[in-house]
Amino acid sequence: MPSSSAAPPARPRVRLDDDEAWAFLEAGHTGILTSLRRDGFPVALPVWFVVLDRIVYVGGPAATKKFARMRRDPRVSFLVEQGLAWRELKAVQINGRAFFVEDDALRERVEALIDEKYAAFRTDRSTLPAPVAARYAAKRLVVGIEREGRILSWDNARIAPPAGPRA
Repeated sequence: MPSSSAAPPARPRVRLDDDEAWAFLEAGHTGILTSLRRDGFPVALPVWFVVLDRIVYVGGPAATKKFARMRRDPRVSFLVEQGLAWRELKAVQINGRAFFVEDDALRERVEALIDEKYAAFRTDRSTLPAPVAARYAAKRLVVGIEREGRILSWDNARIAPPAGPRA
């Protein structure tokens, strides 16, 4: 009869520390930015982004609804994930407040970093329908997201497979 005094197995550590989480965010390709509608319901959208000094920056046409929502309520959530199989799933989510970048030098730096990061993935604007091309050529804004609270993260690859033969 097995002893009931045996300690339970140690809980696997799937969370990333802050440095690992920020490195994962920096390396991420597409983020999911969630902002809040006027009625409080969340709207989650894929966005291109860069991380600079542990702040996530997103740019885009000034007229987009995501920016209107963030002006009304700056509370946002930002997620980057990867993996297909359960064992590969890895993600980092931050919650925070969005702020509009007013400093021209910082805005230009962020836009240049976004352009560099995504140069190979952009669609040639001359191939877009005129109204779409015009929208993306219009005035642009950059928003920073400063984290509030702890980072939510997981890396399922850190969970060791069970030891011994399977029944």
